[in-house]
Amino acid sequence: MTDKINLEKKVKEYENYIEMLNSILDTTNEWFVAVDVDARITMMSKGYKEFLKVTNVIGKPVSEVIENTRLDKVVKTGIKEVGQIQEIKDNRVVAMRIPIKKDDKIIGAIGKVMFKDIEDFYALSKKLSNLEKEVDYYKKILNPNKQANYSIDDIIGESEIIDSSKNVAIKAAKTDSTVLITGESGTGKELFAHAIHNASKRKLSPFVKINCAAIPSELLESELFGYIKGSFSGANSDGKIGKFQSANGGTILLDEIGDMPFSLQSKLLRVLQDKEIEKIGSNDTEKIDVRVIASTNKNLEDMVKNGKFREDLYYRLNVIRLELPSLRYRKEDIESLANYLRKKIAERLGIYVEGISKEAIKILESYSWPGNIRELENIIERSINMLDSDLIILPHHFPSRLYDSTSSSVFKIEDSMTLDSKIKIIEEKMIKEALANNNGNKSDAAKVLGISRPSLYKKMKMYGLSV
Repeated sequence: MTDKINLEKKVKEYENYIEMLNSILDTTNEWFVAVDVDARITMMSKGYKEFLKVTNVIGKPVSEVIENTRLDKVVKTGIKEVGQIQEIKDNRVVAMRIPIKKDDKIIGAIGKVMFKDIEDFYALSKKLSNLEKEVDYYKKILNPNKQANYSIDDIIGESEIIDSSKNVAIKAAKTDSTVLITGESGTGKELFAHAIHNASKRKLSPFVKINCAAIPSELLESELFGYIKGSFSGANSDGKIGKFQSANGGTILLDEIGDMPFSLQSKLLRVLQDKEIEKIGSNDTEKIDVRVIASTNKNLEDMVKNGKFREDLYYRLNVIRLELPSLRYRKEDIESLANYLRKKIAERLGIYVEGISKEAIKILESYSWPGNIRELENIIERSINMLDSDLIILPHHFPSRLYDSTSSSVFKIEDSMTLDSKIKIIEEKMIKEALANNNGNKSDAAKVLGISRPSLYKKMKMYGLSV
């Protein structure tokens, strides 16, 4: 008898729980749905039903009720999906889908529309980005000397060659020896300098950068070492503190050291040897404690041989040498770099971009990248700005120069291929080139190819290109 009473009590509690849950679902304006292990609907909020104009949905397959749903996929894979774009009844919404597990087994999934209008999502994304910028701005005001913004973790890539560079940077951070970072333009020399400083014991002290190529030679000395009042006509009446003094206790980055005037190199050598500076117009020296990192895209060894760079200064700078690889030598990092840049740029621009297609990645990996990571960043930003209704970056969003240099390697025809296979490769290449040359306009591309627009759509689907 007691067991029966307890059972009835539990049943009543369960019924009350279900009634309360249904009451919440009926009163909320949120769009919410739950499914069981067979992807059949077990619950749906009143607001969602009203939007979909449905009533009796319990027990029905979710794919029959909600357009373009992926809840059935989430039930199968057990992988949550957050912030995904979904089209429902001509509305673009942002949805989340989370699997429900019990004892490590999937028993269902829940789905919720996070943003009923994608523009709200873009607006919030932009607002958050602006808030982050404000936080960074006030951080700099509160701690103006702390200007190294990147760490070792910000260096993207897992290739053997970039891992080797990271290891050198980590070792360099453990001492105060001078570091010479070399590499082509756009390889990330400044990023590595920031990372070395932030991994060192000086990380809470100033990080000061000066570009030796950007400042006129006649002004560079005063920028580096400062001057006392009355030193020369037009000088500040209070004198000036130089970059070395500003960096005292921390790190100075001498960017583009290969462009430093020969006449000034001897004074820099004395600073490295004696750890003291002499301001313009003064006969007194001041002791400084600064770690020096220099960077250049020039061949300093050749400059030494040609008498354009002091040999003794070269050896003072070249204690720890960090040679950064060009992007063309780290092809296996291109996909992760491209996706990192896609997320970063899309957030800054307030544009949602789901990803980069496999075909597009293949083209990026086949390009020679003379401008290295800086050029890759330019290409990704351009591609994001070229998006129409697409949510992913496709080959036709790239400028034609990428096709010109990759056409022979991306569309390779082997002798062993059948005639049909060779024809398909050539056809795919022609379609992609036509789309690229016409900025993705399918009508114009079809005219160039001499086929109808429906035929072009059919062939694009056949080759897995976004329609």
